[in-house]
Amino acid sequence: MERLMKTALALQSSHDRTQSLADLFKPGDAPLFPDVQLSAQEALQHVETQLALDGNPHRNLATFCQTQGGDELHSLMNTAIFRNLADSKNYPRTAELERRCIQMLGELWNAPSLRTVVGTSATGSSEACMLGGLAAKGRWKARQKAKGISPGQPNIVCGPVQTCWDKFCQYWEIEKREIPMTPERLVMDPDSMLQAVDENTICVVPTLGVTFTGLYEPVAALSDALDWLERKQGLSIDIHVDAASGGFLAPFCSPDLVWDFRLPRVKSISASGHKYGLAPLGLGWILWRTADDLPHDYGFSVPYLGGSVASVSLCFSRPAGQVLSQYYLFKRLGRDGYRQIQLSCYEVANHVSAEIESLGLFKLLHTGDPLSGIPAVSFQISQDQHPAFNLSDLSDALLTRGWHVPAFDLTGSMPHRKTMRLTIRHGMTFELAQEFLSDLNASVNELTK
Repeated sequence: MERLMKTALALQSSHDRTQSLADLFKPGDAPLFPDVQLSAQEALQHVETQLALDGNPHRNLATFCQTQGGDELHSLMNTAIFRNLADSKNYPRTAELERRCIQMLGELWNAPSLRTVVGTSATGSSEACMLGGLAAKGRWKARQKAKGISPGQPNIVCGPVQTCWDKFCQYWEIEKREIPMTPERLVMDPDSMLQAVDENTICVVPTLGVTFTGLYEPVAALSDALDWLERKQGLSIDIHVDAASGGFLAPFCSPDLVWDFRLPRVKSISASGHKYGLAPLGLGWILWRTADDLPHDYGFSVPYLGGSVASVSLCFSRPAGQVLSQYYLFKRLGRDGYRQIQLSCYEVANHVSAEIESLGLFKLLHTGDPLSGIPAVSFQISQDQHPAFNLSDLSDALLTRGWHVPAFDLTGSMPHRKTMRLTIRHGMTFELAQEFLSDLNASVNELTK
C-alpha cells in the first residue's frame, strides 16, 4: 500500500509539473516574431514602455538581489558585454581577475590554505549550489567504492532550503530529507539532523540565511554533532554551506561566528555575488576547501577557439561583467567598506523590527540581529491577536502603495501560518524605511476599519 501511495504521489507530482510547464510556455496573444523591421528608436521605446509596467526595484522588499549600483558598475558591465568569461585564452586578464576573486573569498571564508583552495564563479548561487552538491555526490561515490559498498539511493539532509536544492535533487535523482519547520524549530537542529543522516547521505546542507525567515542555521553545532557521529559509528559526512546571503554578511558583521572553512567538515561554500556581495545580477561563487574536495573528473579541459580552457561550471559562455564588477567592489570597498554598508542594513532592520513589534499585532521570528541571521525582518500575526485581515491582505494593501512584500506559508507543520519577510538591502535608508513604516501603519489601519 505504501509503495502504491508513493507511486500515486509521484504521478500526481509529474502531472502537476506538466500542467505548470504547459501554462508557462503557452503562447500569448501577441505575434511570436515580427515580420518587418522597426527603427532602433521605435524598438527601444517599445521595450521601455513594457518595462514601465514593472515594479520599482528599490521598493521591492521581497528580493535578496542587489538593486543599487553606481556609474562605475554600469561602465564595467558595458565594457564586458561582449567579453566571454569562458574564453580565458583570449581574455587572460579577465580570467586572472576571477582567480583573484576566488583567492579573496578563500581568505574571507577562512580557507586553511590559499594555495589549495579552488573555486569558480557561476551564474548565481543556484548553479553554485548544484556544483557543490554534485561534488559531494562524487566524493560519496568514491568513498563507497573504496569501502567495496554498492552505492544506494543518495540523499541530502537540510533544513528549509531554497528551491534550487529541490531542482538539484530532481535533476540528479537525490532524495531530499528536509527537517520540517515547527513553531519551536525554525531551522535545522543537530538532534533532528542526526536522526535523518545515514551511510547514503552525500552531505548536510545548512543555510546561512534561510529564505523564509532570514535566520542562520547553526553550522558549528551541526558540525560538532557530525564529529560525534563519526567517533561513535565511523560515519563521515561532509557539509556544504549554502551561504547565498550570509557569506557576504557574517565575515564583516559577525566575524567570530564560526560557520566556514574553520570547520574541517565544511568542504564547500556557495554564495551569491549579486545579493549581499553587491554585484549586478547573474553572479554566484563556489569554493572547495582543497582541490581534493572537487572530484578530478568534474573539471574539464575544453578545446575552444584553437586553445584549451579549464571549466568547472555547468554553464559555458557568459559575459564577464559580473565578475569584473565583483573584483571592482572588492578593491573599492575592502573589508571596511563592506562592513559599513552591511552594518547600516542591520541598523535599518533593527529599527524596522522594533517599530513593527510596537504595533502589538505581530510575533517577530527574526529581528535582523547579525548573530542570528541576515538583515531581514520576518513576522507572523500573533496567535493571541485576531485582526480582521491576514498577511496576504496586508501584502496586497502594501502593493497598492508601491511596496512588494511577500506573504507566504512556511514548511513542515506550519503550512498555514502565513509569514511576512522584509529584506533590507543596500539602498534601504532610514528615510525610505520610515516611508515604508508609515505605509505599513496606514495599511493596517485601513484593513482594521
